[in-house]
Amino acid sequence: MVKAKLDEDGKAVNPLLVAAYVSTNYVIQKAWTETLEERVKGDVTELLADTAEDVVYSGPYHKFFTDDSKVVLVRDDNYWGQDASMWGKLPVPKYLAHTIFKDNAAGSVALAKGEVDVSQQFNSNIQVLWENYALPVSTYLPEPPYGIGASLPTAYYNLESPGLDQVAVRKAIAMAVDYPTIIANAMTNQSATFDQVPRSLMNPTDGEQAMYDQDAVADLQWVGNDIEGAKALLDEAGIVDTDGDGWREYEGENLHYVATCPNGWSDWQAAIEVVAAAGKEIGIDITTNYPEWSVYQTIVTKSDTPLPEGYDIFMMWTDGAGPTQPWGRIRHLLSSEFVGLPSNWNGNWGQYSNPDVDALIQAIPGETDPAKLKEMYTELVKIYLTDVPSFTLMYRPQSFHAVNETVWTGFPYDGDGTNPPVPPLDLMDGWSIAGLYNLELVETQASTE
Repeated sequence: MVKAKLDEDGKAVNPLLVAAYVSTNYVIQKAWTETLEERVKGDVTELLADTAEDVVYSGPYHKFFTDDSKVVLVRDDNYWGQDASMWGKLPVPKYLAHTIFKDNAAGSVALAKGEVDVSQQFNSNIQVLWENYALPVSTYLPEPPYGIGASLPTAYYNLESPGLDQVAVRKAIAMAVDYPTIIANAMTNQSATFDQVPRSLMNPTDGEQAMYDQDAVADLQWVGNDIEGAKALLDEAGIVDTDGDGWREYEGENLHYVATCPNGWSDWQAAIEVVAAAGKEIGIDITTNYPEWSVYQTIVTKSDTPLPEGYDIFMMWTDGAGPTQPWGRIRHLLSSEFVGLPSNWNGNWGQYSNPDVDALIQAIPGETDPAKLKEMYTELVKIYLTDVPSFTLMYRPQSFHAVNETVWTGFPYDGDGTNPPVPPLDLMDGWSIAGLYNLELVETQASTE
């Protein structure tokens, strides 16, 4: 049983957090949890290191084999879900194998060769596989952006870096970025454009787009590549190049920043390069640096320590779709509750703080009037586009979904008639497991079995 904290009227203080908890936390058997606690004797380090080989699970597959190159699951033919009251049968594949590739390029090659049936990574220019090579590869949506845009990969500002405490600098950089190039090159058009879906705090889905007044914030939105507008904004703020070296100064120092993201994240790296190029167009020196993820994640998520040199502008993700959205995404982008946390995997990594924003974030979960909710969300979008503590670089599918039907067919796609629809995931997460019950071996493959 999950019990919510109640207010003086007997209502849940934050029903959205209750919905988030119930929908995102796994159910773990109490008896096994107690066994785990006993064997680690309360040692947190031991708990994290425990491989939990004896965990009690409930699902149609369990571990078969693992090493550094792959993870293989095998179907449990005694799975209770085959009862007539549930599925009435077992999922079709006997084994599920996840190959661990060194990078996106290796994964894309494997997909093209038919060595991967379902790919949940970013595959650049995915359409080439069927348009140029006539391969049996397809995506959840048949046309660009090929997937359902749900998350907003975001460039965060380190608000402690000299000059980035100035709104004019932050907004000028964001205005100057060539987003069409990011979408065409970094995302290979697997993203809606900011002309199609003007920037806000919402993802491109119809439901979220209806939750704020777009006309009320139109004068604050930008589509990018506005070099002259960015220069004018900086000039008006008195942030100019006084010594003729080509770089603008603030308080006597040249504006120089390092933009960074994890090494090997090819689409993010391509986006960060475009951000750096935008800086040079407006007289702000922005260079790039790509540390390994193992280093990057320990620095960005340690919010009780000032970000070190080299993390002036940095990329991180946002929430995708879910029962608490767009409130959950906005909270993670802007709430000051995450400022100063020793281990912060939630958001607001740039350490932005605004009491008006905090008040709105706190009020929304208890509000049920759609008109008032729209007003609140519109105000949050206004503040975000005015203060620019961070800025969205692209719209991104919550999960990429491409399939190669050389061996199997019957994968989910938009409008395939399944009820309820199977989401575009890798058929191992949540309801997407339902897709494993609809698969069939293609005829040529079946005839050789």
